[in-house]
Amino acid sequence: MAVTKWIVDPAHSEVQFKIKHLVISTITGSFNNFEGGATSDLNNFENAEIHFSLDVKSIDTNVEMRDAHLRSADFFDAEQFPHITFQSNYFHKVKGDNYKLSGLLTLKGITKPIELDAEYGGAEKDGDGNVRIGFEVEGRLSRQEFGLNYMQLTDSGGLVIGEDVKLIANIQLVKEA
Repeated sequence: MAVTKWIVDPAHSEVQFKIKHLVISTITGSFNNFEGGATSDLNNFENAEIHFSLDVKSIDTNVEMRDAHLRSADFFDAEQFPHITFQSNYFHKVKGDNYKLSGLLTLKGITKPIELDAEYGGAEKDGDGNVRIGFEVEGRLSRQEFGLNYMQLTDSGGLVIGEDVKLIANIQLVKEA
């Protein structure tokens, strides 16, 4: 079987997260530095191996004071755990352009299985003749399962930040020559 290697193009990709703040609104953040890739059958992405790594220090919520707090030991502890990584176990077509992506997510030194939804956006050649493919990936995780246990309460007894984190990644991969 012929194998194709793909590299994430960070200039045409983004990794975001969303979390409730005060239970009344949602804060959106992103990781600006990341890398990853995939290995697949030449003509098919079914069963592709997918790997990804985020630089925790690149967290960006558009508020520097909040970003510094998120990098601290209260949250991600970026000094001790500088990367969040993902390694796939399987990638299977569900229907049409929709896939299930399952693998191991390591965040703050804790590794747990996670299942994500992926939608294939298509393939195209760029102006330089490079083959590119795109995916939109979404999922949810419980922050406490990964040691993000910051539990400040509001005056009414609610959590300042929500338990569930929504992950959204728009990823463009370039076929290695």
